[in-house]
Amino acid sequence: MSQYSANPAGEKFPLPKPEEYAQEYQRIEALVQAARKDGKEIVVVMGVGFVGAVMAAIVADTIDKATGKPSKFVIGCQRPSPRSYWKIPMLSRGESPVKAEDPEVDPMIARCVKDKKTLVATYNADSLRLADCVVVDVQCDYSKQELGNMRTGEADMNALEATMKTIGEKIQPNCLVLIETTVAPGTTEFVAWPIMKKAFATRGIDSVPLLSHSFERVMPGREYVSSIRDFWRVCSGCTPEARERVVKFLKEVLNTEKFPLTVMDRPIESETTKIVENSYRATTLAFLNEWSLFAERNGVDLIKVIKAIKMRPTHSNMIFPGPGVGGYCLPKDGGLGFWAYKHILGFEDGDAIFKITPTAIDINDTRGLHVAELTRDALRNMGRYIAGAEVLICGASYRQDVGDTRYSGSEMVVRKLTEMGAEMRIHDPYVDHWYELEQQDVYPAPGHSWSRFFRNQEGLVHATVQKDLAQAIKGAEAVILAVPHEPYLKLNPDDVVNWAGAPLAVIDCFGILSDDKIRRYFELGCEVKALGRGHIQRIKKEVKGASAG
Repeated sequence: MSQYSANPAGEKFPLPKPEEYAQEYQRIEALVQAARKDGKEIVVVMGVGFVGAVMAAIVADTIDKATGKPSKFVIGCQRPSPRSYWKIPMLSRGESPVKAEDPEVDPMIARCVKDKKTLVATYNADSLRLADCVVVDVQCDYSKQELGNMRTGEADMNALEATMKTIGEKIQPNCLVLIETTVAPGTTEFVAWPIMKKAFATRGIDSVPLLSHSFERVMPGREYVSSIRDFWRVCSGCTPEARERVVKFLKEVLNTEKFPLTVMDRPIESETTKIVENSYRATTLAFLNEWSLFAERNGVDLIKVIKAIKMRPTHSNMIFPGPGVGGYCLPKDGGLGFWAYKHILGFEDGDAIFKITPTAIDINDTRGLHVAELTRDALRNMGRYIAGAEVLICGASYRQDVGDTRYSGSEMVVRKLTEMGAEMRIHDPYVDHWYELEQQDVYPAPGHSWSRFFRNQEGLVHATVQKDLAQAIKGAEAVILAVPHEPYLKLNPDDVVNWAGAPLAVIDCFGILSDDKIRRYFELGCEVKALGRGHIQRIKKEVKGASAG
């Protein structure tokens, strides 16, 4: 096994040696003793990834409303694996282990580590012995075994179960444990709580573990911190005392005055809230797929249709799905509910009960395949073939103006076109590394890459994300506008063709092109295709008619 852990920039950090653990615990213990003398509550955050790192900083930034002084001392804890350990030394330096577009993230972490000294990081799980409260931000993933068939997937509970066992073996009996992870309904009460109870019994502890649940609603982008701190929360506890404790804790660290808590009777209700919330969103997005195809085949511009509908206040949140939904939550959360119905709650009729949620996720997962078809057809209309064609995809992230590539619809487009023989190029102003491609053998986990669903994927480990758009387009035969990043909205057709050096195929995945720009591309000799925009053929005929006249 590797003896070091490397961060995304390539900096290597030696993994801690067994003999270093005792000294590390003594370091943390001394800091905790000093914090207790100042009257601070000790909070351990397990997992300092996408959610945990920022949650740890938000808690560490908390002040007592009566005194105006810091009220929490936070220990961010991450297991020392080659894949994840690097987060600990980075956080210890006051540097964020997660890249964020939110300008508040980096200063807040630096402030808490360096100035307020209310945030430290460690690899030693024995720090749990010192905690008054533990916040669990360990991933609970959903692994799909087949592309476009959510039903065959399964929840990956291993990391969460191992973490809950460790917590049960180390915490004090009166320590509150808050699961912030999105989990399959029933996990808190019927998986995590029994694990902790068993650990308590082994230790001779008679009291019941104080376990609670409150899921995050993190949204990547410039409002990253606010989506945790200044947003509505739902919470619950396994016992009345746990419920009271978690309400008190969340009111102290979050802006619950403006964004009140919703307190549920049982954790399975708060767990189900998150699953239904995201399944609903995934379903409304998938719903538009069939109408997108309808529009393409019948001369209708679905983008204009949606804008017309959104004038009605009751339908103002309608969103065009683009080449796929993406993000960490929507592609998987419905699967957690489907899986839990059978494997945690014990029902065997899941296939009969769940009709809409699995179908919606399957539609969203495979929508990007149609973009590959449009690219092929656009090139064919120009007398070219997709095999060997130089194709640039503009946008690797899953949504506009963020650098988050998790389950991006663009990945599906790239993989399918690569399978078809295209030579892919990538541009994204917000993404430095596309790890789903560059490290596809191990990312997001060994054996979990989408590469396993396609042939001819080996070369994608050499993919690089370019930053110079003019250089990226040079010599391209097709350009796919996959994400509505701000720089792409401003692209001028004349510039694009000039940079490319010749007319090219242009594929619009998100209603990025205005009718005037579509018309101009045709005037320049390009071919244009788009998701849900059947009126393009009408514009093409108008341009041809005008040139013939």
